[in-house]
Amino acid sequence: MRRRGRPGRARAAPAAVLASTLLLAGCAQSVDPIERLGKRAAQGARPPSRAGDEAYRRWGLAAPLAAPPRNPGRLVTAHRAGADPPRVLDHVATTDKVVFLTYDDGAERDPRFVDMVRDLRLPVSFFLTDSVVGPGYGHFARLRAVGADIENHTLDHPAMPGLPYAGQRAEICGQQDKLRSRFGIRPRLFRPPYGTYDTTTLRAAADCGISALVLWRAAMTSDGISYVRGERRLRPGDVVLVGPDEATGLTLRERTRRLLRRVQASGLTVGSLEDYL
Repeated sequence: MRRRGRPGRARAAPAAVLASTLLLAGCAQSVDPIERLGKRAAQGARPPSRAGDEAYRRWGLAAPLAAPPRNPGRLVTAHRAGADPPRVLDHVATTDKVVFLTYDDGAERDPRFVDMVRDLRLPVSFFLTDSVVGPGYGHFARLRAVGADIENHTLDHPAMPGLPYAGQRAEICGQQDKLRSRFGIRPRLFRPPYGTYDTTTLRAAADCGISALVLWRAAMTSDGISYVRGERRLRPGDVVLVGPDEATGLTLRERTRRLLRRVQASGLTVGSLEDYL
């Protein structure tokens, strides 16, 4: 089920984004300085560039990104977060020609990446770890203001398998609480650190209100795209991890640009995970 009240994609006017943020926060005035920063960013951000030559050429693309479907089919429509074990997926069962770009941890905080997400209207998803983000939540408030989704990646990034229930629940629910205090949201999507989990993880995640564990079928690496399983090409519905690249030192913007070129060459575009899950 789609989360209500989250800011629209970069097509939304700044005032509409601010109104959505206030509704999510559940009050007229926020006392959280990070949340206020996100609201100011939503108000003061430059409007999206024209959906023409200027935006896509500025970011190194040969053609504009195709718009994702307006009314996508959903996979987890019948799932009740907290009532059933979360589904585990690395691929969304859809014939829509979309893939999903996901980013982990929150260590990379390039201000120009915010401009890229806004200008290209990229519905990307960030799975955040509190101990990695540290004082950098303001950056992700700005990303959320221009259309990115914020999801759960634990408080401290431990390997989950083998941890007792209490420890796993503390990691997942604790980050739910952090994200609610920062953004006024409790995500429904969770990515376990390293992509590993056990049955205890599923139980703890359900008790924290998670409806899906999101892994990945493809990952952007310094050598291109690697695939966890199945065909060695991008397919509709693939979840793609855009991880760090210590080998080449390419910026997050450059890695994303290269991936977008591959996405376009495959006849695909970028969709929002929350629209499908």
